Formats: sequence, C-alpha cells, structure tokens
Amino acid sequence: MGEITANVNWLAVIVGAVLAFLLGWLWYSPKLFGTKWAEGVGVQPGSAAAPPAAAMVAQAAGTFLLAWVVGVTAASNALFTFMLVVLTIAVLIAAGGMFSGKSRYAISTEAGFVLAMGAVMFLVQAVL
Repeated sequence: MGEITANVNWLAVIVGAVLAFLLGWLWYSPKLFGTKWAEGVGVQPGSAAAPPAAAMVAQAAGTFLLAWVVGVTAASNALFTFMLVVLTIAVLIAAGGMFSGKSRYAISTEAGFVLAMGAVMFLVQAVL
C-alpha cells in the first residue's frame, strides 16, 4: 500500500480532482459541448432536473481516483506513465462510444474531456 500513498502530494490530488470535476460541469454545459453532446447520445437537453445522484457520486469518485493516480506517478517521477493511462482511458471511452452508436461529436466530447481532466491534474501537480 505504501507505493500508492508514499510522497503523494495530497493537496495537489484534492485540488486537481476538484478542478477537473468543475471542468466537467462546464464541459457538459450548454456553454461548451453539452447541447450537441446530448443530441449525440440520444438525451434530450434539459429533460432531467438534475443528474442522478449515483452518477454524480461515481463521477466524483472516478475523478478523485484519477487525480490520485497522477499523484502516485508524480511521486514516482513517472508522469509520462500518467499520460499513457489518460490516453488509454480516452481511447477506451471512444471505443465504447463507437460500439454503443454514439455520434462522433459525442465520442470526441467524452474522450476529449478525459484528456482535458488529465491535463488539469498534470498541471496542478506541476504547480503545487
């Protein structure tokens, strides 16, 4: 367990997770990609009053775990490994979107968000 907790900059992990989560709020809003993304996944924009709580909890947990991965790789001087992990996740999300018949725009939005999250977390580790 020590290899995933030793020398981790927990402040950077928490700040990175919070900023990346907030980026998701903006990313999927009508101000950026939300409206066209919703069409591409077959959801009516504004059809739900709020996202399901379970989905928000899962997103927050996944965002924190990804921020923790960047913290572990930063502590190990292996940030390029983190870049590889983020790229892998983005490609797998794109593949899943293709299998499920999502539009190219929706696939690009979802995969792009993972890349953007990774970039935010990487930068936070570099700054803090």
